[in-house]
Amino acid sequence: MQVSIETLDGLERRMTVQVPSETVTQAVEKKLNDLRKTIKIDGFRPGKVPLKVVQQKFGGHIRQEVISDVIESSYHQAITQENVRPAGMPNIESVNSRDKEDMSYTATFEIYPEIEKLIFDTIKVEKPVAEVTDEDHEAMIQKLREQRKEWSEVKRQAATGDQVMVDFEGRIDGQIFEGGAGKDMPVEIGAGAMLEEFEAGLKGIKAGEEKQVEVNFPDDYHGKEVAGKKAEFTLRATRVSEAILPEVDVSLARSYGIEDGDLDKFRADVRDKMVNELTQKIKLQIKNAVMTGLLEENVIIAPSALVAEEVKSLKLEAAKRMGQDIEAIDNSALPDDMFQQEADKRVRLGLLVGEVIKSENIELDQDLVDSTLAEMAAAYEQPDQLKEYYRQNKDARTSLESMVLEDQVVNHILSKAKVTEKQSSFEEMTNNSN
Repeated sequence: MQVSIETLDGLERRMTVQVPSETVTQAVEKKLNDLRKTIKIDGFRPGKVPLKVVQQKFGGHIRQEVISDVIESSYHQAITQENVRPAGMPNIESVNSRDKEDMSYTATFEIYPEIEKLIFDTIKVEKPVAEVTDEDHEAMIQKLREQRKEWSEVKRQAATGDQVMVDFEGRIDGQIFEGGAGKDMPVEIGAGAMLEEFEAGLKGIKAGEEKQVEVNFPDDYHGKEVAGKKAEFTLRATRVSEAILPEVDVSLARSYGIEDGDLDKFRADVRDKMVNELTQKIKLQIKNAVMTGLLEENVIIAPSALVAEEVKSLKLEAAKRMGQDIEAIDNSALPDDMFQQEADKRVRLGLLVGEVIKSENIELDQDLVDSTLAEMAAAYEQPDQLKEYYRQNKDARTSLESMVLEDQVVNHILSKAKVTEKQSSFEEMTNNSN
């Protein structure tokens, strides 16, 4: 078998393979003889059909099967012989399979990028340093109280923080637009659920009063038909209510899962959850910084075949989030271009992480897997059930191990990167969308 490889653009390669005609001829003869032993043809006893008859009847079909098999086997033999790593399936072309001639074909494919040496020491990571202060703790208790607030009707003018039940009509160029009218809609002034001008227009209003308010829809407003336009709203208040916050007492504690209502347990539970949230936020921000640095300092090309597969995966994830089958979504609604950049990034990052694991000899730490599972289970009412689920479910266990191995990669890179600390706060960290 003769093999030659031509380098095309980027990662693309064209491999020409030539297989001796004897290889094909012998394989065809073997298949014909095997078939001759089992085939049933009228006029001949089983196993006694002449080879010439079998060849006349099935020779063409058998030869095509053999050629397909030879291409597959010779392709894998050739890439092993030439020590190349194709990324994705090859495109087989120019197949010459004429009888009594050497068979030849070309296989065009991309290869995985070569990474000669990973760079870690120039990666810059800013590590947040923050803690849960007493002030943070009390602010969270206040938020929990607000989440359990009740509304009590008042006869005064509405102020910030009050809830107004409002009937409204909105007009653009004198016409009520779609979605521009409603009745008995609760609006909490200052909560930001409505446009600022709409909420501000309710300040000072009393039940039974009516006001005219001008509202400017921003250019990036989600409703395209009103985006960037000005509307005139007629607002009529039907009720004004003030918020009544619950006391920090047994009832509040019980409403947040502390069955015996112990306030010390309640406060400790709130702080523990805040500390855990802060820890996870810091960990995620550090991980994102490490991975960003790994990509920036180690530039590689992503094989387009792998990117295409990742685009499909991202589209499927998006369809599931939308509660739809990917096949049912028109391609114009979810075009590939929407996912191309993220897919390319994921593929490159996956290749780099894999190379870190290989070149730095990082092995999965099973003790770390067990401790991570224990931490996860501690947040559940029945932790043993969660542990057993991960022990019995192979896919779940594999996912957990991948997450832990990735954490090990992050820690390894951190040990070699340029790390600086930055003082932060609980509020800054938890309000960060990363």
